Amino acid sequence: LFVIVVILFQAEIRRALAQIGSNPFFSDVSAVQETYVIEEVVQAAGELSKLRMGALIVIERDADLTEHLGEVGVDLDAKVTKELLVTLFVPESANHMHDGAVIIRNLRIHQAGAVLPLSANTKLDKQLGTRHRAAIGVTEETDAVVVVVSEERASVSLCFNGNIARDLDAATLRKALLGLFLKKKPKPKGQAPGRAGGAKD
Repeated sequence: LFVIVVILFQAEIRRALAQIGSNPFFSDVSAVQETYVIEEVVQAAGELSKLRMGALIVIERDADLTEHLGEVGVDLDAKVTKELLVTLFVPESANHMHDGAVIIRNLRIHQAGAVLPLSANTKLDKQLGTRHRAAIGVTEETDAVVVVVSEERASVSLCFNGNIARDLDAATLRKALLGLFLKKKPKPKGQAPGRAGGAKD
């Protein structure tokens, strides 16, 4: 029966294994790296909020965002750091990437200056500007998670599954991101508890 199941569903099994292996956010081995990236994003969002600099930080999950981008950004392939994230959103005329989104893929900054699709949801709050509608739009079409910083309100929001959670402090944003990306490791059987084994907002 097991062999029959494997044969019948080999394509699905292969795709699932490929996703687990290719996306570090779903690998227990990279839990430390995931936590580091999330912390850098949280710290960057806090700093950008204090500086009143708008930002869109997109964290890719299973779905490849390439086909969903209105305009592909500048390829970077750089380590995720608070300092680099803040720099990419500095609103200077020489920095053509600050109005777009940063795409984080496989725990690396994949692109900056990317353009996201706007949500067509007519029920959204009319006070939401282009930046927030873009964040919601890409999460309606993919499983990506987006951190949004408003330059007008100096606030931080989180978008996922077409929804938005607004006015988050660092602790709440951190908890939400960890909950979305980090899976709890199951305890081995028999182990005793407690023992280790330019856009508008």
